[in-house]
Amino acid sequence: MTPDDIPFQLELFMRVLVTGASGHIASAVIPELVNNAHQVVGLARSDASAEAVAALGSEVRRGDLDDLDGLKAAAAEADGVIHLAFKHEAMRTGDFMGAVDSDLAAIQAIGETLIGTDKPFVTTGGTLMLAMAGITGRPGNEDDQSAGGPRVDAANYTIGLARHGVRSSVVRLAPMVHSDLDHHGFTHALIGFARQNGVAAYIGNGSNRWPAANTYDIGVLYRLALEKAPAGSTLHGVGDTGIPRKVIAETIAGKLGIETKSITDEQAPQYLGFLAAFAGLDNPTSNDKTRRLLEWEPTHPGWVEDVQTGHYFA
Repeated sequence: MTPDDIPFQLELFMRVLVTGASGHIASAVIPELVNNAHQVVGLARSDASAEAVAALGSEVRRGDLDDLDGLKAAAAEADGVIHLAFKHEAMRTGDFMGAVDSDLAAIQAIGETLIGTDKPFVTTGGTLMLAMAGITGRPGNEDDQSAGGPRVDAANYTIGLARHGVRSSVVRLAPMVHSDLDHHGFTHALIGFARQNGVAAYIGNGSNRWPAANTYDIGVLYRLALEKAPAGSTLHGVGDTGIPRKVIAETIAGKLGIETKSITDEQAPQYLGFLAAFAGLDNPTSNDKTRRLLEWEPTHPGWVEDVQTGHYFA
């Protein structure tokens, strides 16, 4: 074990700013923080979001990703920041780059505020970026990095803050973060497209793999990252390291009582909507370094077992 592998040990509980506090991932992260004696301040855009955030045991701070001055002020008052917010609605409606640009601006605003403080700053990326960067034929690992690109620029900026007195880390999330807390994620989208088309589609022979993670395990991971991830860490929020897309389609089809269907890349937009650009990517992803570094162990049901319980189809 190298010095970089020795976790930072937290001794004091923190006042933690959480962006995206009314979202899916936060619904596990905030209770995990509160149950471990941290005080949480959750960013909320609307009255409904504020009500949901308060119900999780968090203090509410009104604001959004476009209010950069508000983000800076909130970060300055916190002992640490977990950034979960992303404009998913924009991504689903075709403005992926707009969402990416907004995310980077928010991360830069918070990061500039935290420079020289040694406070923890945990941001969020995705493992699919590894496949989009051409890492194929083997599981992507935490040491794999890209020079730049959508969402990668934000991750690289976060990691770079480690050179400027910020205990920064990035959690790369699996594309399918699943549990009974998930109401709008990729699993729901795949089920919705299958219902709409009457078949559960996969590209080619369906051997390309997607990782997955249970939301409750991800909640623990973010807390551990906040508490003890070394500066400049990249972490993998992955439980199932790679499920073949054909297995994913078969699991959904079995619950819906429909057939599966192999499609071509050209047919993907018809059958898979906004997921067409990602559906054919092979994204097996290792979590070995993350588990060792933070002593994190996923313990909740994997994707197939979770989906087969039926809550996604209620």
